[in-house]
Order: sequence, then structure tokens, then C-alpha cells
Amino acid sequence: MTDQAAFQRARSAQAKQAREAAILDAARALGRRRGIREVTLTDIAAEVGMHKSALLRYFETREQIFLDLTAEGWREWSAALRAEFGKHERATPPTISAAFATTLSERPLFCDLLAQAPLNLERNVSIEAVRRFKLVTLEEVALITGELDRLLGLTEQQAVDTVATATGMAGALWQMSTPGPRLRDLYTSDPRLTHALVEVEPRLHRVLTALLTGLEGAGRAHRVVTD
Repeated sequence: MTDQAAFQRARSAQAKQAREAAILDAARALGRRRGIREVTLTDIAAEVGMHKSALLRYFETREQIFLDLTAEGWREWSAALRAEFGKHERATPPTISAAFATTLSERPLFCDLLAQAPLNLERNVSIEAVRRFKLVTLEEVALITGELDRLLGLTEQQAVDTVATATGMAGALWQMSTPGPRLRDLYTSDPRLTHALVEVEPRLHRVLTALLTGLEGAGRAHRVVTD
């Protein structure tokens, strides 16, 4: 835990950046341990070692902290996904869907944030904070879209739909895969309910493979008709 007096003494721009980084680190750690929904602003302040009122000098709300972490997650995940794509000159739908499924399932905090962002994180921050977040996501989606065009020949709209499906489903599936101890006990105690326990990676892989196979087939049919 960071010393509260150190936070009170810091005055420079560099010190402000260090405080913000410490707050984000604390929120990230708590989110991984508890899940985003269970972490309060008071929890984050206590983890850092400062009063909640002092923390609000750096972030307008709890939601802004987690929205900033979501933007960070988009940049990091996009880079990892594109690194996987960069291993191929051309690719098949199963190869592309495997890259999506693996890189997303390896990032449970990001999956949690993907689910929370539209539900509540974007709804309790300033319009400017939402604008900054959306611009980050647009930039990363554009980079991924370029790779999907190169590897599969997807149109821009098809590629955007693929990214939206992948990230939307990753967020939803992660929530389903982490029901909490009481619900997990219920689902495992009754064979009729075991379908409620979801594994993110294989389910995401299957769905994306079906989507991309359909898009690839539609593209071939369109080229035949227009040629």
C-alpha cells in the first residue's frame, strides 16, 4: 500500500502521473481479484493508501478509472491479436477465430471490462471521457480491420462486425463462466443445469469460425456474381 503522506506531498506533473498510475494499478489488481462489479471507489482508495476525496482529484468517478483500464486493455489486446495475425500471409476462418478466442480468453480482466463498459462504465463519466475512450477503440478496430482484410479479404463492415461479435461475446461469456461459488455449486449439483457453465475459449472459437466461414462464403458468392 502506498504511503498516504507521499501522495499529499507530491505536486509536480510527474508526481500526478505517478498517482494516476498507482490508482490504475490498484483498480486493476482489485478487479482481477474480485471482479469489476464488486470494486468500489473506497476500495480503490484504500488499496492505494489515500482518502476517497483525494482520489477524486485524479479521476472523476470509479467508472472513469475502469474505463481508462478498458482503453488500455483494447490497446494491449489489439497488439497481441495483430501479432498473431502477423504470423500468416493468408489464413482460414478457424485460424482467425482461434487467434481471437485465445487472445481474449487469456485476458479475463479485459473480458470483464468489455461487459461492464456499455452497461455502466460509459454511463457515469463525462462526455469527453467517453469520446476519448471511443476514439481509442475506433483506432484499434481499424488496425484489426486492416489485418482481417489482408488475411481473409473481409470488407470493412464485415471486419467491424467480426470484432464487435468477438468482443461482445467474450464479455458475455466471461460473465457466464464466472457465476460465483453459490451458483457454481448449484450448476454442478444438478446435471440438468451443467449447460450454464461455459468455457470461454472453445465457445468463442466455434461461434467465430461459423461467422467467418459464412462471411468468406458470402464474399466468394458475391465475386462470382459480379465477375
